[in-house]
Amino acid sequence: MATILVVDDEPDIREVIRFALENAQFRVIEAGHADDARKLLSNESPDLILLDWMLPGRSGLELAQQLKQSPRTRSVPIIMISARGEEEDRVKGLDTGADDYIAKPFSPREMVARVKAVLRRTRPDELADEIEIGGLCIDHISHRVSVDGRAVEVAPTEYRLLHFFMTHADRAFSRSQLLDQVWGDQVYVEERTVDVHVRRLRKALETSGHDRLLQTVRGVGYRFSDKS
Repeated sequence: MATILVVDDEPDIREVIRFALENAQFRVIEAGHADDARKLLSNESPDLILLDWMLPGRSGLELAQQLKQSPRTRSVPIIMISARGEEEDRVKGLDTGADDYIAKPFSPREMVARVKAVLRRTRPDELADEIEIGGLCIDHISHRVSVDGRAVEVAPTEYRLLHFFMTHADRAFSRSQLLDQVWGDQVYVEERTVDVHVRRLRKALETSGHDRLLQTVRGVGYRFSDKS
């Protein structure tokens, strides 16, 4: 169940959006203005943000720019919602880093369809229930790791690390990037802690030979790949 953050200062609009999204099996969290949204994002990691342009105080446009500059939230897709439907406004919204733009008034069915389309386009692997690479399988619904049907015991932090690697296969990440994405910027953890958990994860995968998939990239950090 993907989580959608709805940021809109009109309770009636939020209610319509929440009802439509929950009927489509999404989990919904809400904020009435930018500061509320920032507080929620310190504890929540939504899969997508529906963001109203005209918010009291800091505008949705300003918030979108800030979110796209933060390492923790820059990869979260944003759909901008606004009564400003002119082409120039749509372009301005998309230029801030928004992934889509919906003009008010809008159809709840169209809004849900747009949400699903953006999620499919931006996070196809993360939304998959099960991912398999080189015979190693991670099931995000049951929270299990297995090889050929045999369970592999993985501790919670190593599980989160493995899930991130498998949903971003063949890409190299620095230790600081891994800290941002796996631990989050609200927890103080030293970069060398990443090395400790990588070693533990390799140890858990050693029996099946899948520790070879977790590759050290000299001068960068780590990469997960079944390619040599």
